[in-house]
Amino acid sequence: MTDKPTILITGASSGIGATYADRFARRGHDLVLVARNTARLGTLADRLRSETDVAIDVLTADLTVEADLHRIEARLREDARIGVLLNNAGAAGHGGFLDQDPAAAAALIALNITAPTRLASAVAPRFVQAGTGAIVNIASVVGLAPEFGMTVYGASKSYMLFLSQGLQRELGPKGVYVQAVLPAATRTEIWERSGRDVNALQGVMEVGELVDAALQGFDRREDVTIPPLPDAGQWQGFEAARLAMVPNFAQSHAAERYRVSA
Repeated sequence: MTDKPTILITGASSGIGATYADRFARRGHDLVLVARNTARLGTLADRLRSETDVAIDVLTADLTVEADLHRIEARLREDARIGVLLNNAGAAGHGGFLDQDPAAAAALIALNITAPTRLASAVAPRFVQAGTGAIVNIASVVGLAPEFGMTVYGASKSYMLFLSQGLQRELGPKGVYVQAVLPAATRTEIWERSGRDVNALQGVMEVGELVDAALQGFDRREDVTIPPLPDAGQWQGFEAARLAMVPNFAQSHAAERYRVSA
């Protein structure tokens, strides 16, 4: 056990979550690893215990199952050692909107939206009371690009970006840091699970490079970290354009361009 905050990571058995676990363990943080695959979690935990001097708890949970989600919420509320929540668990859909089974879309929303929102809600009051803590939400550049055609998945990641920005503005002044991480295509199992061939894609980032870049953003306390974006000024310009519109939203009447004389 260390004097550094414990990190709770969802979706920790592979890919981005497992790599975050490796990096935080090597920084000397104790871990709480959450995923559905008990065997993989155990293998990861055993390796990290042997290679580092940190304590690791393994919690098998399916965050789309109410009882499992409730159990992780309780851990976040009650374990004062946990100082960072990393909302990484997520899924992508199969095909376009018209091809997607409604039940599968609902399950995606439960995992990508409902679960991280509830986990953040469970831990935020304790973080605010302590005046410290961090929430890291794994979103995606797809949430900024409907042109990519992954409609439900993209909408869920757009939600995660908005949630992160809203929480940072609400909780930041109270000492809680919230970061949204927006990967592009990253070499993880999410592609295979969604029926896509990652080797057929262009510009696929290796997961270690993605997480290392995201951690640089974390250390710099960036609100939004977009590892594949070469020019930070493009994001700053995007945000500036959005902020320029905000004062114009409060109008008593429709804009002149919508007022047509009979």
